[in-house]
Amino acid sequence: MAETTPSIRLIVGLGNPGTQYEGTRHNAGFWYVEQLARYHGATLQPESKFSGLTGRVLIGGQDVRLLNPTTFMNLSGQAVGAMTAFFKIPPESILVVHDELDLPAGIGRLKQGGGHGGHNGLKSIISSLGNNPEFLRLRLGIGHPGSSKDVVGYVLTKPSVAERQKIDAVIDEAVRIMPDALHIKRSRAVQELHTFSA
Repeated sequence: MAETTPSIRLIVGLGNPGTQYEGTRHNAGFWYVEQLARYHGATLQPESKFSGLTGRVLIGGQDVRLLNPTTFMNLSGQAVGAMTAFFKIPPESILVVHDELDLPAGIGRLKQGGGHGGHNGLKSIISSLGNNPEFLRLRLGIGHPGSSKDVVGYVLTKPSVAERQKIDAVIDEAVRIMPDALHIKRSRAVQELHTFSA
């Protein structure tokens, strides 16, 4: 990628708050941001003005803010909109991490821009950014139940132990490549992540 690749200043994990949702597939984005914070010695703290748990880390010399919204998934844009407006962060400097039905567990993909694909968290964020979808996405595979009518129940239940191990493995890999993914070495990070399989 060209050296004009914008640096990432905000990493957002998507999920639903509350203990009943903690281990469910739809919370894979939360798991990633929590692991990233742990890896860099940070703790996520409640921040009411941003409707979320926030943190701040230094990744490869880059100052990055972390956000796990504490609204429900379909209102994720409230937190993202508030934080990006306060810190003047443009959409292309945001990385949103979310669960992805179209990828099997253990697979992760980085993607710049695109639609929401029916994902309510992405839909809310795109709306909050003035319908600008040009943020970076980290898609964490959770597999598909096989039928669209089973999707809601599937994403709101816990993966099997084996599936969770695969999701955790790709999360660890995505944390490892994050210093490169933040800016001009993104193509290398993409290559490493896209050849990884748990």
